[in-house]
Amino acid sequence: MKCISHFLRSAIPFLIAIFTFSAKAQYSNPNYEFRGVWVASVENIDWPKSKKLSVEEQKASFIELLNMHQRNGMNAILMQIRPAGDALYPSKLEPWSEYLTGMQGLAPDPYYDPLTFMITETHKRGMEFHAWLNPYRAVFNVVKSSVAPNHPTKTHPEWFLVYGDKKYFNPGLPEVRKHTVAVVKDLVSRYDLDAIHMDDYFYPYRIAGKEFPDEKTYQQFSNGLSKDAWRRSNCDSIIVNLHDAIREVNPLVKFGISPFGVWRNQSKDPMGSNTTAGQTNYDDLYADILLWLQKGWIDYVVPQLYWERGHPAADYSTLLKWWNDYSYGKNVYIGHGFYRAGSNPAWKNPNELPAQIRELRGYPTTQGSVFFSSKSFETNPNGWSDSLKNNYYHYPALVPPMPWIDDSSPDQPKIEKKGVGEYQITYAGNENIRGLALLVAPLAKEAKFINAQLIKVFPLQKQILLQLSQYPETQGSRTFVVTIDRGNNVSPLTELK
Repeated sequence: MKCISHFLRSAIPFLIAIFTFSAKAQYSNPNYEFRGVWVASVENIDWPKSKKLSVEEQKASFIELLNMHQRNGMNAILMQIRPAGDALYPSKLEPWSEYLTGMQGLAPDPYYDPLTFMITETHKRGMEFHAWLNPYRAVFNVVKSSVAPNHPTKTHPEWFLVYGDKKYFNPGLPEVRKHTVAVVKDLVSRYDLDAIHMDDYFYPYRIAGKEFPDEKTYQQFSNGLSKDAWRRSNCDSIIVNLHDAIREVNPLVKFGISPFGVWRNQSKDPMGSNTTAGQTNYDDLYADILLWLQKGWIDYVVPQLYWERGHPAADYSTLLKWWNDYSYGKNVYIGHGFYRAGSNPAWKNPNELPAQIRELRGYPTTQGSVFFSSKSFETNPNGWSDSLKNNYYHYPALVPPMPWIDDSSPDQPKIEKKGVGEYQITYAGNENIRGLALLVAPLAKEAKFINAQLIKVFPLQKQILLQLSQYPETQGSRTFVVTIDRGNNVSPLTELK
C-alpha cells in the first residue's frame, strides 16, 4: 500500500480511550458488511513478523493474528502472498519470498505450504481469505533485497526496469502480462481462495525529477497512442486478462482492487473529485479504476481513504461520497488508515475512525471497510479495537454477496428438536455451503434476513447442536437459522420453535 514506507518510518504514538455502548446500539449492526484487514508481508510488517521465525513460530503467530481479528469482528483477511515477484507458497513460476525464510528461494524447513495453512485456519474461523498480490513490484530494494537465481529478474532480465531503489516488471511488455496471468491462474487452480486482490502499485508513484524509463517499450508498442493513453491501456489489458483468467479457472473467485483514494482531481476532469491530490490513479499511476468498474472487470473496489474528515486536499467525506457515486453497481469497501492513530490532531481524536464507519454506513452502495494494517491493532490505538469489538462489530456480519457471480439461494437446513431450546441442525446436500447463521427478530415483526439481527455464524460442520440458552439475545425474540453458501447467499429463514 502507499502508506507502507510511511508506516516503516514512523513510530506512531497511541492514545487509549475506552468506550461503552448501549445494547440498543449494538443491536443495529448490519448483517451484510465487509470487515477486512490487510496483512502485509513485505518488509515483515505484519506476518511473518521476522525473517527468523521457525515454522512453528510462523504458524503460532498467524493463529494469534487471526484470533485477534476474529475477536474484533472481522470476516476477511487480505493476505499479501506475492510482495515482490516472489511467493509465500510453493510456486514453479516465482521463488519463495525472503520475508518467509530470510533468503529468497529458500523453502521453509521443516517443509510446509504456508498458503494452505493460512487458508485453512482462516476458513476455520468463518472468515474469507483474499490473496493479495502486488502486480508489478519485482525487487523491493535493488541494494538490500535478497534475489534468488530463479527470480524472474534473473531468468528474464529484459522484462524489468529500475526506478528509484526498486525494480519493476515493465507493464508495457506482453510477456509480463502473460506471466502475471500465469501466476494468478496457478493460484486460483490450486488453492481454495475467496478472492484475488491487488493494491495500488500499478505504474509506480512518481519520483520528482525522474521519468519512468519505458520510452523504448513505448516506441515499440505504442501503436500511435500518446504515452499516457498507452500506459493506461497496458493496465487495462492486465486487468481484463486477469478477470477472464479467474472466471475461466474458478468463476466463484472474486477479483478486487485497492486503488489510491483519488481517481482524478476535478481540476483535470469534471467527473473527478473535489480534491487537490498531488498524484492520482488516472494521471500518475495509469489505473483507470472507473473503466474497470464500468466494464465489470473487477468485482469490488477498496479506495484507500487514509485521510481524516476535513483534510484540506483529500477530505474523507468528499471522497466517500464520490466513490459511492461511481460504483457502477459493484461492491465498494473503504480502506481506512488504522495505522494513522495519533499521527496528527485529527487522528488523536478517538472518535475519528468510528465517525468514518458511521458515515459510510449511511451510503447504500458502500458495504464495508478494510483496515491497514494488522499490526496496528495490537496496541488497541485510541481504543478502536474495543470500539469495533464492543459496538460497531459486536455482532457478526457476512461478506456482501455478488449476484453477478452467484445469485442462487442454498437449501434450508434440517432441524430436529432435541429438548427445550435445543436443536440439532444439519445441512442439506450442497457442496458450496459455507456455514450456518443464527438470527433473532422481534416477536411482532415480519422476519426477513435484512431486518433480523445476525447473532452467530457457525463455520461449516457436519452438524451443530444448538442450545439457545447460550445466546441471551434469543430470549423474548423469534429465533431463526439460515444456511450460507460460498457466495454468502442465504437460505430462507427457518424458525426454531
